[in-house]
Amino acid sequence: NAVIGRYKLSVQSTSRDSSSSASLGTFVLLFNPWSSGDDVFMPSKAECEEYVLEEFGIIFAGNSNHISSFGWNFGQFQGDILDICLSMLDRSLSYRQDPITDVSHRNDPKYLGRVLSAMVNANDDQGVVLGNWSGDYEGGKNPSSWTGSGEILQNWKKSGFRPVRYGQCWVFAAVLTTVLRCLGIPTRTITNFNSAHDADGNLRVDEFYDADGNNLNRAADSVWNFHVWNESWFTRSDLGASYSGWQILDATPQEESEGIYQCGPASRKAIKEGDVELDYDCPFVFAEVNADCMYWSYDTSTGKKTLIFSQSTKIGQAISTKAVGRDDRVDVTNDYKYEEGSKKERDIFKKARKKLGLEDKFDPTAPTPQEIEQKPDISGKFKVAGPLQVGKDLNLILVLANLQSDAKTAHINMTAWSTVYTRRPVRGIWKDSISVTLSPKEEKQFPIKIPYTEYQQQLTTDNTIQVTALCHVEGGIQVLVQRDITLDNPTIDIQILGEAKVNREVDVEVIFTNPIDTEVKDCVLQVEGSDLLRGILEIDVPPLKAGENSSTKFQLTPFEAGPKHLLVNFSCDKFANIKTFKMVNV
Repeated sequence: NAVIGRYKLSVQSTSRDSSSSASLGTFVLLFNPWSSGDDVFMPSKAECEEYVLEEFGIIFAGNSNHISSFGWNFGQFQGDILDICLSMLDRSLSYRQDPITDVSHRNDPKYLGRVLSAMVNANDDQGVVLGNWSGDYEGGKNPSSWTGSGEILQNWKKSGFRPVRYGQCWVFAAVLTTVLRCLGIPTRTITNFNSAHDADGNLRVDEFYDADGNNLNRAADSVWNFHVWNESWFTRSDLGASYSGWQILDATPQEESEGIYQCGPASRKAIKEGDVELDYDCPFVFAEVNADCMYWSYDTSTGKKTLIFSQSTKIGQAISTKAVGRDDRVDVTNDYKYEEGSKKERDIFKKARKKLGLEDKFDPTAPTPQEIEQKPDISGKFKVAGPLQVGKDLNLILVLANLQSDAKTAHINMTAWSTVYTRRPVRGIWKDSISVTLSPKEEKQFPIKIPYTEYQQQLTTDNTIQVTALCHVEGGIQVLVQRDITLDNPTIDIQILGEAKVNREVDVEVIFTNPIDTEVKDCVLQVEGSDLLRGILEIDVPPLKAGENSSTKFQLTPFEAGPKHLLVNFSCDKFANIKTFKMVNV
């Protein structure tokens, strides 16, 4: 339980009449998850290997219907990363305000986790990464273009500790993973799909749509397609043994906690049991995986809002992390909550509401029980009818069904917007409207085609599109149909040509085929991998005509034996950040 950090070591020799002291140098003390007395003790050796020693990780993204993943080079043992992590502690607000108290708390992983969750974002303290969710990344790097933490941490140090531009949630989480693993605290990244950002603390997120079906983006609340945070493993002597184990930390600057953009540690056990009064930031994390969703139509001329429908099972799905010792996805949703829709899960939600004082308080913005009980006359959904790929036309089918035993007429306004992964609308792509009459119990299908030429200019580098149909049913309540679509980039392939050996050159070939019928130019390949090459290799690739193949060859000289991961990121004027990775046995 000693304070971690850099120590001076000296030896003192005393003879009868004199004593002399000689410096032997310095050493760095870290947390030790292999030691049973340590707050971060992790009984499983395989888990220690993965969560402390592994320099490669997989981060899950996309959306709950269509989970994708990409590799990340944590690189916590490369170059001067340890020095940078230690200097991060000395640049924190806590250290600047009261260095003696700060240093005396550096034996406590919950203290360090909280301090570092603040330091990884640039808000408040000139921390490591500046967030940007606008879709416009002028003056910095697109958050999707990073492939590892090393370059970010090095850039922060090289610039005289000026925030690195730009990050989004997985960048903050990946950098925090690097720092905590470097200091010996077992840490992993977690992806939560349909993640609620409940800005006003009422365990409810509200979304507003105008009569044409456009998402008005007027609420502080939002539901992100996915959000990435961290779990770190340590004891909670402040809460009691049952709350020890995985603790949630989140370095993405979403809401202030105690006046600073920091979040956690929140005990995962406390989240599952609805014990939202416990330290730290449990209400916010509880809402991320449990909030109820309310969808409203909003009349922009009168300011009147009408509830369309509410959902209690949408938020917090397919909560994912990388498997121990394998490159697979593991679903940990059941560690965050009881089964969705079960009585136990609803009871926990009510318990949390009660603890937050939301049960007794009248909320003028909440829908009335009558509004919640309203039943729609028709139902609808968007079905995908074709490949979801950048460069291909987007084909969908709007399926509408009459639930009643008399005919229904509806006027339907449809829109498609490009968004960023937080579902913030960026640019309108397409709109249309139709009128429909449905016989009793009839189901009808309406094909929708959005050509590549129409969406190509509008797409953000997140490749996400939100399609909405707002159905105005004569004599009934409005029905909202929506779908968030993530388009896949084309694929890229890596071949290792020959056997990889320490200090021997090995050839690598990267192959990309241009799948669209126009030329792609400004092609750049970036390559990185811990123990395979130092820094990042950037290679310019010549333009590619329609359907043309490119083969790019380069050499690696690995400097450590064992299983290593090579990460490749390919970009051009039509496709951004096509990523892949390959395991190389050195």
